[in-house]
Amino acid sequence: MTASSKKVVVFDYGFGNVRSAERALARTGAQVEITRDFDQAMNADGLLVPGVGAFAACMEGLKQARGDWIVERRLSGGRPVMGICVGMQILFARGIEHGVETEGLGEWPGSVEPLQAEIVPHMGWNTVDAPPASELFAGLDADARFYFVHSYAVHDWALETENPLMTAPLVTWATHGKPFVAAVENGALWATQFHPEKSGDAGAQLLNNWIGTL
Repeated sequence: MTASSKKVVVFDYGFGNVRSAERALARTGAQVEITRDFDQAMNADGLLVPGVGAFAACMEGLKQARGDWIVERRLSGGRPVMGICVGMQILFARGIEHGVETEGLGEWPGSVEPLQAEIVPHMGWNTVDAPPASELFAGLDADARFYFVHSYAVHDWALETENPLMTAPLVTWATHGKPFVAAVENGALWATQFHPEKSGDAGAQLLNNWIGTL
């Protein structure tokens, strides 16, 4: 299947740079739709979940749009989902902001907590440390830079894969003060803390890589 025949939905639940994501995905040649329509989101080849703002607000908006159910159902059927920025953070078990804990989607264990750095937010370009087997970062140099805008992150990867028949998730790290999770590849579920749609040629290559797996 060619990129031009891939259908991707940017899920519009009120918390994301949906137009920027749409333009970036369209440049890969994919057919892109911005919608919260249940059937279109379920039936697309790929679902992209953006996210900006507070963890709790994003979770509330996602639930109101039935996005939590859509993500769960797609993943249970092995249908690709990609989260970006807070759209990645809400995939973890919980977010802690200003001392308030909010339940996430729980696809991965772990907590999204304030960045442990002298300068917050982490805003600007940074390199990442991707595992050699990464499909998401295939074709990208080790010094490729990506655009981050965030004040919270996951500092500890808590998921252990003990079954030798299961493929362990691939975790990419970045450092701002303390190392944090910058991206995850876990079967049909991929996610980035940075914004690939704002990351120039490197981000375009990354999105091409995702589209190529659909």
